[in-house]
Amino acid sequence: MEMQQKKRLAIVTSHPIQYNAPLFRMLTERGKLDVKVFYTWGQTEQGFVYDPDFKAAFTWDIPLLEGYEKEFVENISKHPTAGSFNGIDNKDLIERIDRYAPDALLVFGWSFKSHLRVLRHYSGRKKIIFRGDSNLLDEAEGFSVKKILRTVFLTWLYRHVDIALYTGAANKAYYLKYGLKEHQLLYAAHAVENERFYDEDGRYEQAAVQWRAQLGIGTDEKVFLFAGKLEPKKDPLLLLEAFQQLDQEKIRLIFVGKGVLEDALQQKAGNDPRILFLGFQNQQQMPVVYRLATVFVLPSKGPGETWGLSVNEALACDRPVLVSNKCGCAVDLVVPGENGLIFEAGNRGSLKTSMHTIHNMQFSVSSIRSVVHRFCIQSIAESLEEAV
Repeated sequence: MEMQQKKRLAIVTSHPIQYNAPLFRMLTERGKLDVKVFYTWGQTEQGFVYDPDFKAAFTWDIPLLEGYEKEFVENISKHPTAGSFNGIDNKDLIERIDRYAPDALLVFGWSFKSHLRVLRHYSGRKKIIFRGDSNLLDEAEGFSVKKILRTVFLTWLYRHVDIALYTGAANKAYYLKYGLKEHQLLYAAHAVENERFYDEDGRYEQAAVQWRAQLGIGTDEKVFLFAGKLEPKKDPLLLLEAFQQLDQEKIRLIFVGKGVLEDALQQKAGNDPRILFLGFQNQQQMPVVYRLATVFVLPSKGPGETWGLSVNEALACDRPVLVSNKCGCAVDLVVPGENGLIFEAGNRGSLKTSMHTIHNMQFSVSSIRSVVHRFCIQSIAESLEEAV
């Protein structure tokens, strides 16, 4: 009898990603809802994704499809991608969702043809819960025709949404600006699977110590680490320039990742032995990668650094963070002086000063952990159950 009373939730999202799979598993394990995920970029069923920023196809080395019900929907787009509105176009998505007969839908993002169609079709028919992480951090001052048209469109769009799960302060301000009311907003902080990064038995820390030794990094050297796509949005060039201007001794800079700026960065780094490039590292290695660092740096200038989940990951690895004010996570995750510092995006002087300051600071593990444990997958699951 109890099984019949369980509400059904259809989740509409583009493709399997390492941040969402743990949530889908947890919702299924908790058993308060019947959950089915509809992946709209059907081509990703094979497990690999071509990433234009990495300029390569790769497969994550952690399981993304285990522990929950899912269905890959055929994507009939001529140029299938999660990078454009027309890149995801499903002929029979609504028919498949109707077959599942959900009580509510959770839709990730609106900027695909199919996802917008779902929002419009089910508006007023089913409860629509929306998840996105847009913010106003990149909005220019003043008025323009483009801004007015965008406001009109987004205000219309969010009329189709019953509840939005907001990730943090910047995301909440965005929803309020575009017409959603306070009672329609439910807090569901952006989170990673913290447990995957914790190091209860110390093996990740030990592996990082050995790796640093192999890289020729002395035990008394301080390491600034960047891990992410080497792309203009994340501004790794600013970090490189600020580092080269520091007058401290015994400091290192490590870049982890690939992307369009890789050649430019290596050229600018020249033969500086203090700067290391470790290329792309897959998910299982990341708990060790973050522990190579003394400080993790995310220098993004945007546009579009809506959060920065690498900051969650670094904090879960007990590392303080240096984050620009254009990262959506900054005001929520960073407590200046306790677990890191915030600097002004695009300002080399501000970054250099912050690197100098944080180089001389001491951080306790407890002060770093005091924030990150509140940002967990379970809290998203609980908010979603409440919303349904």
